[in-house]
Amino acid sequence: MVKRHCLLFPLLLSALLQLSGCGAYRNYDLELQQTTDQLKAGNTDGALALIEAHNPDEEKDLLYYFEKGAVLSAAGELSQSQVAWRSAEQKVIERQDTIETTGDKLLAALGNEWGSIINDKLRRYDGYDYEKVMLTTQMALNQLAVNDFDGARADIKKTHERETLIARQRELEYERVENAARDQGARLHYKDLQGYPVIMLESPAVIALKNGYQSAFSHYLAGFTYEALGEKDLAAPGYRQAIELRPDIPFFQQALRDLDSPGLKAGESDVLIIVQSGLAPARSSVRVPFPVKLDDGQVIVANISFPVMVPDTSTQPFNQITLDGRQRKLITVNNITDMSLRTLRDDMPGIIQRTTYRAFLAADVQGTDNRRNPAKASYVTQHDGFEHADTRTWRTLPNLTQVLRLRLKKGEHSISLPTAPSAAPLKIRIDQDRQVIGLRALGDRIYANGSAFRDIITGGTRTVSSMK
Repeated sequence: MVKRHCLLFPLLLSALLQLSGCGAYRNYDLELQQTTDQLKAGNTDGALALIEAHNPDEEKDLLYYFEKGAVLSAAGELSQSQVAWRSAEQKVIERQDTIETTGDKLLAALGNEWGSIINDKLRRYDGYDYEKVMLTTQMALNQLAVNDFDGARADIKKTHERETLIARQRELEYERVENAARDQGARLHYKDLQGYPVIMLESPAVIALKNGYQSAFSHYLAGFTYEALGEKDLAAPGYRQAIELRPDIPFFQQALRDLDSPGLKAGESDVLIIVQSGLAPARSSVRVPFPVKLDDGQVIVANISFPVMVPDTSTQPFNQITLDGRQRKLITVNNITDMSLRTLRDDMPGIIQRTTYRAFLAADVQGTDNRRNPAKASYVTQHDGFEHADTRTWRTLPNLTQVLRLRLKKGEHSISLPTAPSAAPLKIRIDQDRQVIGLRALGDRIYANGSAFRDIITGGTRTVSSMK
């Protein structure tokens, strides 16, 4: 079986490269480093120009729409951001039931595992589960920034539907991987990988998550939105689901209790301040020595690549804001780094299964060379330029989400973040019974958009980018 694979390997490689071109091996890390550098400098136009330059093909991929929507949102172009993210959403929907492209069909004809034999980067990028869920959550935040609670409600409903579908898909996928491992007699665990940074997948915060795609913040946001629309019977389940996912956060429990509290006083507003900061972690590649014993007794060490997450350090951590001259504590309700690590932890059995297959293939090729020329035998596989973990991921997605909920008098207020202590406080206008104030901190910049930040004189919506 393995020798037959070796004969077909060059043919398959040639066909795949013709189908996918060099784009499959683009340096996505470098591209996004350049883009996020512009974003951190406050140059959203420059970030958008780089995204376009790095995606010249007429047919855009999912990541293009992910990244473009996030930059447009930071730039205050909320309607354009929604257009980009709606395109991303449409791609996600199209791929929920249909997963075959021309390249996929070729792979299916040659064998289901062929794409993974070469490299996971040759697979079409369909997005990680947490990215799909956070997509509609971020879309809802765009709507809430302009007080469109009905629009936010529609996106929140999609979030719940997507979670249900993902849960069903994950169950089937994990069952398939378990069955394949049992059939092959291989039950390798990531803890068995020599030199792999296991500790990052074993942190208490990662293990405490129920899964890698359900966000307690998303469900809390649903509860707040339903409550603002007067649908308390729907708000309660949202708050309860947030509590179930993160019972360690009293903030969620308080929201459920407050559903029965007295209504707002005259001239008062129920305000939810949402501060998102940093960037989603990068996905990098590490090589791990993998010993393979062949049928003839040779033991060949194959250096196989596995993905690791690299947390973003661009933004100084903080846990408070200043509102009307008074410091207020923020509650952390979402951490994309933890979600991505939990996703990687849950995906590792499937990743190991695919990379193990590549290790056996590479070892078999080296073993064949050894038998042909014993004098130059090597028991370590030769360097393979294709052996690299898939490092694509949505990088411009905010990492941390922190919140503060309180009642404020309607009118003008001031707000500032500790990441820009020398900048003038931002002016906000509270004019709704329930209102969401959204800010994004990135490096020493603050992005603030939406109806609450309308210029007092001109009435125009603006993006605020403050520097130390």
